[in-house]
Amino acid sequence: MRRTGQQTRRRFLGAAAALAATDGRASTGTPRSGETEHFWYREQPPGKYIDSQRGNKAFAYSEGKIFLSTDNGHTWPHSADFAQAAGIRFSHILGNGNVVFATGNKLYLSTDNLRNYQEVRVKAPDGSDYVPHTPQNPEQTGWYFHTLPGTVSWRVKGKEMMVWGNYCNVLGGATPVNIYYSTDSGRTVKIAYSFGQNPFFSDNGTPGGGKGGTLLGDPNNKVLCRHVHTVAYNPVENAFYATTGDHTRGLGHECHWLRGTYDDRQDRWDWKVPVSDVSNSRYKCGGLNFVKGTLYWVSDSNGPKPHDRGVFRCDPKDLLSLDKHTNLYNPEVESACMIIQDKTILAAHCAPATPLNTGFIVSTDMGKTWAQEDLKEFGKRSPVRFHEKNGEGWFRVDLRSGWIQHAEVLFIKPKPAGKKRSRTTG
Repeated sequence: MRRTGQQTRRRFLGAAAALAATDGRASTGTPRSGETEHFWYREQPPGKYIDSQRGNKAFAYSEGKIFLSTDNGHTWPHSADFAQAAGIRFSHILGNGNVVFATGNKLYLSTDNLRNYQEVRVKAPDGSDYVPHTPQNPEQTGWYFHTLPGTVSWRVKGKEMMVWGNYCNVLGGATPVNIYYSTDSGRTVKIAYSFGQNPFFSDNGTPGGGKGGTLLGDPNNKVLCRHVHTVAYNPVENAFYATTGDHTRGLGHECHWLRGTYDDRQDRWDWKVPVSDVSNSRYKCGGLNFVKGTLYWVSDSNGPKPHDRGVFRCDPKDLLSLDKHTNLYNPEVESACMIIQDKTILAAHCAPATPLNTGFIVSTDMGKTWAQEDLKEFGKRSPVRFHEKNGEGWFRVDLRSGWIQHAEVLFIKPKPAGKKRSRTTG
């Protein structure tokens, strides 16, 4: 448990500069801003990395400090010392105001606007403590809780439920791949699903894992993957869907779709794998969204050509029927992140795979017209972790350098549909 402390201006500026120098996660110059034909955009203010938002609240950190705003990031009245702040890899603000945040392999909860926080011990399905592995390299503990979507909780049978999977085995050390859940606003976090031991991402001390190290994951599960791309909830079915990556390496496909249902009376999950496929398929994807029971996703297809790419839509019951999928728009580039809110569809280009610098795919009329926008001033960036609009109507987006390294935070506000004609190329 920790108490908040005072921070002098000199200490704050020094901490912000240190964070920017070591990881690029705090803006130190004049925030960049502008507009495209379809949205306004602005970079986060300098000094903090704004990691998540919910309604009028926002959670941020700088070196050695965490912060909470209640007015969309204009002021930060709540703060606490947190020595590992520069290593934060995940955070989420729940509807009741609780804040869940995590470093590489440790999860924390504050229920009182950061006056106090405590570590949350994850529970295995049998109720025992789920203990993170001892890493070969102490500096590479693994990304146990880092995830690509910004939306990780939903109203399920009248109460909020958190469900998310870890995007890992790229940076930070080899990591077992799990889906986590909480039904009590982060006070208890449990394993909903554990993937099997993938020998291609064992703990050999390297940032992404590799062969010849300690095997991680469930030894009894034959379903292997590299990481989870997304988890989403369909209230019409009362079911969760998840997708994973990455390739086919000789031990079966790593690109899977999972469908899970949760029995709250018995605190038990039932998961099925309806489809597994190769990496150049539309089933290698992310950005799952459900709108009035209809399933939307964006293809992350890569590997051998031809690539089956686009923003797709179908009835969930038709997931396995390719001829019943509607390809709303093909950006001709791989993408694994997308959000849909208030008839705006916002997705992103993967920077290493696109001729654009910071590429966005956008529709402000629920897919009737489309555009691709390139925010060139940010350089090669991959937008991920799209958070729903805050109280002032701004989406929050991580900008990652290259593929997944933390860089800047961007806020995007869609323009009203119909004001201007949409373009189909950026």
